[in-house]
Amino acid sequence: MDIFEKRPIIKFTGNISVHKEDLVVNETPLTVFLNKKELGTIVCSPYAQKELVIGFLAGEGLIRKLSDIKNYFHREKQEVVWVETLDSSAEMENFLGRNFGSCCGKGRPSLYFKNDSDQIAPLTVNTHFSAIELQSLIKQLDEESKTFKLTGGVHSAALADNKQILVKYEDIGRHNALDRVLGYTVINEIETGDKAVLLSGRISSEMLIKAARIGTPLVVSRSAPTGLAIDLAEQLNITAVGFARGNSMNVYSHAERIVQ
Repeated sequence: MDIFEKRPIIKFTGNISVHKEDLVVNETPLTVFLNKKELGTIVCSPYAQKELVIGFLAGEGLIRKLSDIKNYFHREKQEVVWVETLDSSAEMENFLGRNFGSCCGKGRPSLYFKNDSDQIAPLTVNTHFSAIELQSLIKQLDEESKTFKLTGGVHSAALADNKQILVKYEDIGRHNALDRVLGYTVINEIETGDKAVLLSGRISSEMLIKAARIGTPLVVSRSAPTGLAIDLAEQLNITAVGFARGNSMNVYSHAERIVQ
């Protein structure tokens, strides 16, 4: 299945209609089994599934590094992934059998903040980015978001150094896009202490926590942060930047990392 496809539409302009074709994004359910138990189903764009699954597991604290995975098997036609970890006693009771949709929230248990805060230590890196560099990176994210330009139906997330985007993913769900970035860093053992996460959508608390798990000290978005995300950014020593558009941006936490 492709990430998008053509569909017939009737387009109205005023009271005049014409028959045309439009590009629409596809979504698919991907069911994940962890250590022979059904973990849940992720509704996602149909590509880069290994990065998504590994990033999701890492983002939920179920694995920490690639070597934690003993076996990985993807049956694409059935849209099912089996993962076996070296530690089969990983805490899963809050996740088993859940559906993680493509919408803004994933219906995670209300206690996830405590679980995540127990696992994540504040970052200690002292990387600096210039304001001009960040503005250039967000511009690059916009320019490279090709599926969004064609369909208007996806979010983007990327990993960047202080000069260029290193990897970028688009997905119907902004959580999925960032999970793929996390999966990419785990699979390729990327050093992230001097990197930034770039987002097209809102910086929610969940997105901030995922960035903290990636280990990046900087999260930059074209959109707004939430109050809880700012609180977590302060607590975890992460610089949160919102409304990065054109030559303007707002720094909400740890502004010392942004230099002129």
